[in-house]
Amino acid sequence: MTHKYSQEDIKIALFEPDIPQNTGAIIRTCACLGVKLEIIGPCGFLLTDKRFKRVVMDYLNEEDIKFYQSIDDFFKEKDSQRIILMTTKASINYHFFKFKKGDTILFGRESAGVPERIHKIIKNKLKIPMEKNKRSLNISSSVAIIIAESLRQIRWI
Repeated sequence: MTHKYSQEDIKIALFEPDIPQNTGAIIRTCACLGVKLEIIGPCGFLLTDKRFKRVVMDYLNEEDIKFYQSIDDFFKEKDSQRIILMTTKASINYHFFKFKKGDTILFGRESAGVPERIHKIIKNKLKIPMEKNKRSLNISSSVAIIIAESLRQIRWI
């Protein structure tokens, strides 16, 4: 089954990604599951980086990725659209949340998350529950978990 991107579907947004291998794996996941990816710059690497190209293989189609120069550009375009921030600082587990068509799910930078000002702007914040004393999952694993649940709710039912 193939799926064409729709404005009504969920979107994954990466804030200033800094590890090329993770971004490559996320591009592959989004491509395989028919989810639009948005990247908020600046990135911590070039799209010509060998580590990035090795992971992304032939799944990179820049037409399927929306690039934003800055977080301000991202928020300006999103305007009244719902943005959900995935963060270990959230109190609500993702599986208790009702995803909707058109949601954009934002993931922070691997090394630092998102700045506090973004936490203050975004109302909906979710986390993936983990064992105590564990810091975080790899971002590409986190993205896959959230895509699976959000698509289960809005597309696969």
